[in-house]
Amino acid sequence: MAMRPEMPNIRVSRRGKIAIGVLIGLIIVISLLGTVARIYTDWLWFGEVGYRSVYTRIFWTRVALFFVFGIGLAVAVGSNVFLAYRMRPPFRPISQEQENLERYRVALEPRKRPLFIVLLLILFIGSGMAAQNNWKIWQAWRVGVKFGVQDPQFHRDISFFAWDYPAYRLLLGFGFNAIIFSLLLSLAVHYIFGAFRIATPGPKLTISARRHITILVFVFVALKACAYWLDRYGLVFSNRGKVTGASYTDVHASLPAKTILFWAAVLIAIAVLASLWLKSAQIAYIAFIALLVMSIGINGIYPALVQQISVKPNASDKEAPYILRNINATRAAYGITTSTAGGPVNYTANYGAVPAAPPSVLSTDKSTVPNIRLTDPNVVSPTFTNAQQLKNIYGFPAKLDIDRYVIDGTTSDYIVAARELKESNLTGSQTNWINKHTVYTHGYGFVAGDADRDVNAQSDFTVGDIPVVSKNGFPTVTQPRIYYGEEEVDYSIVGATGDRENDGSDQHNSYDGKGGVSLGNFVNRLAYAVKYRQGNFVLNDAVSAKGAKVIYNRDPRERVQKVAPFLKVDGDPYPSVVNGRIVWMLDAYTTMSNYPYSERQSLGALTTDSLSTTNRTASQPNDQINYIRNSVKATVDAYDGTVTLYDWDETDPVLKTWMKLFPGLVKPKADLLKQTELMQHIRYPQDLFEVQRSLLTKYHVDDPVQFYNGSDQWTVPDDPTLPDAAVDQPPYYVLAGSAAGTGSAQYQLTSPMKVNNRPNMAAYISVDSDATDLANYGKFEVLKLTPTTAIQGPQQIYQRFNSEPAISQDLSLLRGGGSKTIEGNLLSLPIGNTFLYVEPLYVQGAGSNAFPLLQRVLVSYGELIGYGRTLSAAIAGLSPVGNVPALPAAGATSPPPSTTPTATAGTPRPTPTVTATAPGGTVAPGSAALLKQLDIAFDNLQNAYKSGDFTAVGTAQAEVNRLLQQYLQTGTGAASTPPASTPKATPTPTPKPS
Repeated sequence: MAMRPEMPNIRVSRRGKIAIGVLIGLIIVISLLGTVARIYTDWLWFGEVGYRSVYTRIFWTRVALFFVFGIGLAVAVGSNVFLAYRMRPPFRPISQEQENLERYRVALEPRKRPLFIVLLLILFIGSGMAAQNNWKIWQAWRVGVKFGVQDPQFHRDISFFAWDYPAYRLLLGFGFNAIIFSLLLSLAVHYIFGAFRIATPGPKLTISARRHITILVFVFVALKACAYWLDRYGLVFSNRGKVTGASYTDVHASLPAKTILFWAAVLIAIAVLASLWLKSAQIAYIAFIALLVMSIGINGIYPALVQQISVKPNASDKEAPYILRNINATRAAYGITTSTAGGPVNYTANYGAVPAAPPSVLSTDKSTVPNIRLTDPNVVSPTFTNAQQLKNIYGFPAKLDIDRYVIDGTTSDYIVAARELKESNLTGSQTNWINKHTVYTHGYGFVAGDADRDVNAQSDFTVGDIPVVSKNGFPTVTQPRIYYGEEEVDYSIVGATGDRENDGSDQHNSYDGKGGVSLGNFVNRLAYAVKYRQGNFVLNDAVSAKGAKVIYNRDPRERVQKVAPFLKVDGDPYPSVVNGRIVWMLDAYTTMSNYPYSERQSLGALTTDSLSTTNRTASQPNDQINYIRNSVKATVDAYDGTVTLYDWDETDPVLKTWMKLFPGLVKPKADLLKQTELMQHIRYPQDLFEVQRSLLTKYHVDDPVQFYNGSDQWTVPDDPTLPDAAVDQPPYYVLAGSAAGTGSAQYQLTSPMKVNNRPNMAAYISVDSDATDLANYGKFEVLKLTPTTAIQGPQQIYQRFNSEPAISQDLSLLRGGGSKTIEGNLLSLPIGNTFLYVEPLYVQGAGSNAFPLLQRVLVSYGELIGYGRTLSAAIAGLSPVGNVPALPAAGATSPPPSTTPTATAGTPRPTPTVTATAPGGTVAPGSAALLKQLDIAFDNLQNAYKSGDFTAVGTAQAEVNRLLQQYLQTGTGAASTPPASTPKATPTPTPKPS
């Protein structure tokens, strides 16, 4: 008999044991200290925002799940391992196999207790951590409300699939984890300690081990039976067919197969249990193999044969009823049901039948043309910075926002931005800890400019400067300080006595708002010192001063997401002035991925466009969804950080479920409707619109056979201003009239659609975005173009602009001297049974501090193209393709450049004269002497731009302004075309009361 090799005897000195113990203790203490600090500071933060009940509900739910499932798995697996050890035989047959195992038994025996404890801890922590992450599923299962709608296959309420099905799946997964770990570890213990013998002659299992394993196999098969039964309901999420949902093969092959397998598993489980009273374990082995074979044959091969032989040759007809289920469910789940079925989407067929509409239509339009937005908020951030930054510590986001205000009964849209603290702009001593966190703590002011005119000097802004000045009846900003905003600003220590916080220009103040967590006691300061790994929290006098508070989690999206983690927040918050305060407006969504038959898509992919890919708006997570609602409107006060959530969709069962779990978190819709000024700034959310327009590319089709063939599919056009990126064009907010050119202008969110695999326009989608008119808010108008008429899409129009000889030649001149041209948003506007395209063109100099200025406007209407320094001139000069006249010299037959406003701040908005003439026609010139002086002033301004000397630019702009005012006052300018910066012509009506 071979001698057993001796195990090495490793000894550790007493001093070494102490050192190891101390090291392990330190690691545990540091980890626990960080965790405790995080939990405590979160508790403080939720108390500060007034939603501590939300935090405690989530916290204790996670704790309960952690212990219940952690202990559950540890007990289930640990008890089986313990039983397997207790069942070890007292004597083992002599064999080479047992001799080899003996050394492992000798090594394990004295260490079995600590090893067993380590095993239990691993199971406990692993299972607990996995379970606590699923707190939403368990709480929704507990309080979930009914949908009141049944699925078309099993006729169960949607709530079963939304709340019950995911919870049952998790329970089943936990059961399988417990039984598989128990089975594997029990077999391992039985093998090591001789109850399970692979190579030893005689019985392979002792009687006690056989019974133990048999019971575990019985439980496994019973769980498998439950899984087969639950799998039946999971077919409504199948991806076997062309769309999400149970297909013909799923219903006629997979569903019966899973039912058969369920009953087979039940019978096999009974047979396995009956083998306990037999002396052989073969029944358990045979049953297990039989179930595996049946699963492969019935659940795998049979449905595949049905799909290949029966369905594939006649797929469009076979799948039609199930595609129709998918169409109806998808429309309902994404909120795009047609108006004929009681939904919000109305289709207008055969639009665009007149590709060569006469330009005279534009001169009679009173709702769209006078409100065309020329300023692109995605371009002019550097321009705002140049004119309104005022101090290096401030800045504006790369993308500004569009909002509307009702002033003197007229609705107008504005480019708006909050002047926020920009930490990346801090330099030198400004970046030390004291200055960064206790002096430079907040932004200051609100800036707004008319959306239909260029802004390039302080005088051009309707709201701006420090202190904040509002003009032309714009609401007064009474609290201009911005402690909460979109810029990535770290924590700040505020509120301490002594007015140490930099405020506005050269002033200092001390924060007196209700936001922030008090640092008035040592425990709080120590907790934040640990959280931020910063000793100044306990050492610096500014932190311990009376009234000191720490503000953090300052991004509006982050704050809403944190207080309502069951919501997804729109990627584009925007600031508004409401009752004198700057308030961040946000939209939030309820989503889920378990709506039967509804098409599953990635939320991130559906909302990706040229803005999110360039980080100008926040991206959505790549979560799979097949249901979405804009259920919540949210606000965050820019001064004190107050987060307020309002119930916007009172019919949404998902929000009702969360409101039932967190009573008082979401305020009723009636509270929002009472706030008239706030309601004026609510708009239809961009991310939701992008989701819906992506679904409408296919789900505008009613006929399932046509849907299957994909013959009428649309696609979202690429953003033509980024030709190399191949990313979707974002939707645009516009103030415009109806497609028929009748009625008043309405605030809309719009997007063109193109024919699949072709650049031609296929449809135009707009949604009413005016929340003051609740009867029409959220209603879609889809203009479906005539299939036989080729209307050019955005990419074709963009290429046509750049290939026009006169335009191309002028662009070359504008790009001289190192300057570059920047194409603004290409707006598509339906007018006169065809489309008017408008694109502003900006020029930016070569200097490091250069900023874009509006210099040209390009338009296309039907088969005509126009190009000019102003919108009116571009429309007046509409000409056939290839015959666009060269741009006249400044002052000859056109007015001064678009970079100069026509009216000083505070003057009423003039009414421009849009004169449609024959292609290539001109507009009456005006006073020759003044125009000649303006021509010279404009040339001087152009030279100043090229030189990059901003002092010279300012001087030249002032001269152009002076001459222009003189020109207007003479009265001779009335017949000429106003510049691109001219404010709107026709006032839009007062919005209807809600």
